Amino acid sequence: MTANSLGLRSERGPVLAAVMLSTALVAIDATIIATAVPSIVKDIGGFAEFPWLFSIYLLAQAVSVPIYGKLNDLFGRKPVILWGIGLFLLGSIMCGVAWAIWPLIAFRAVQGLGAGAIMPTTITIVGDLYSVRERAKVQGYVASVWGIASVVGPTLGGVFSEYVSWRWIFFVNIPLCLLAAAMIGRRFHEKVERGHPVIDYAGAGLLAAGLALVILGALEGGQAWAWTSPAGIAILALGFALLAGFVLVERRATAPVLPLWVFRRRLLVTSGLIAVGVGAILYGLSSYVPTYAQDVLGAGPLLAGFALATLTLGWPVAASQAGKIYLRLGFRRCSLIGTALVLGGCALLLLLGRTSGVAVVATDCLIVGLGMGLTASPTLIAAQSSVGWGVVTASNIFLRSLGSAVGVAVFGAIANATIGGGPVDPATLTTAVHRIFVGIALTAAVLIALALLIPRSADNAIAEGTPAVREVAAD
Repeated sequence: MTANSLGLRSERGPVLAAVMLSTALVAIDATIIATAVPSIVKDIGGFAEFPWLFSIYLLAQAVSVPIYGKLNDLFGRKPVILWGIGLFLLGSIMCGVAWAIWPLIAFRAVQGLGAGAIMPTTITIVGDLYSVRERAKVQGYVASVWGIASVVGPTLGGVFSEYVSWRWIFFVNIPLCLLAAAMIGRRFHEKVERGHPVIDYAGAGLLAAGLALVILGALEGGQAWAWTSPAGIAILALGFALLAGFVLVERRATAPVLPLWVFRRRLLVTSGLIAVGVGAILYGLSSYVPTYAQDVLGAGPLLAGFALATLTLGWPVAASQAGKIYLRLGFRRCSLIGTALVLGGCALLLLLGRTSGVAVVATDCLIVGLGMGLTASPTLIAAQSSVGWGVVTASNIFLRSLGSAVGVAVFGAIANATIGGGPVDPATLTTAVHRIFVGIALTAAVLIALALLIPRSADNAIAEGTPAVREVAAD
């Protein structure tokens, strides 16, 4: 099989290009809004509520991904991904015209539901079109989208916020969505063999409602109501009760949203919890680094975007070399190197002050990003090699999204508790962000502990040369 038969100029190239463009919608959106947060808050208000812009999007995406995965088997890939692109387009337009923070938050949920359809369907289409051996090379094309988006997203967010309007971070999705839909509609053809998948609506509903209430209680506690008030206690209690109900439903569900058996193996538990921590750190930094750079250090949105871009760029750069490292040292040692870099970068963030330079912030974020690349990929591949890539991959992505949503909420609660109802001045914001960095550093320390718990037996897959290890390492 030659490279030309797999590239964008091959017979399957137009479909691959459409998949890459669809992936770009989600990849760019993951970072473009971060640099625009200060501009959004200045225009329509809502500093205490802005973490919802991330949490509600991630929650909607995480909960809907498993459902759309089953709908792919029921209706086919094409209608599901077109539905997702359409929903993402609608949500983007609505976000662009939002007149206040709460409508913007609601419209972000619509975007998240669209992204939830796009992500699993693009993965499935690649699986349909290419063999297992071919996927290792094709995945490089898809991975490049995330690498490019890691720079393009923060940069575009900064350019639009500084020179045009923050609303264009959403309006830019209009031509991209229309082009992706046109390419999918014209180039992708499939023979639908309708299956009869069982969809866990009850589990998804309980999880969404439970997490939404917990996030609501965390972000609004001490703001809209006192922590010890009847409303504050009732919201959190109901949220945890619904999550307990979710666990009970998942134990009996035929096709659960989150298979509980993944928590019965030490390797799968550690890799899953590492995914939660990685998601929390990633979006915790993405939420507050641009705000800190702009409102405390006085940088413009564009420069703040470059500071964040080092974080998201360091990840794919390190991930591309992770295969060589874990093949020589093993999964456990590779993960320990990665988590140590994450902790080191987070510790350096604690040294930042009101006179720090943006270049220092960017360097610290780069170190964290490099650590992420050496942590997330090896732990996922180790888990895949022990069980199989399908369920483990879906669960890992699911847990990372949940970690991101809850992490942003917790860090937002820390910021709100620090600032209170007073003005958001540089001194107060510095204190709030410093406390958030402490929380992120503690999360990084937990990641090191989890990496130490990875069983040494995980490296047996390297010695045996299982397909999952060979293909990703060769990518």
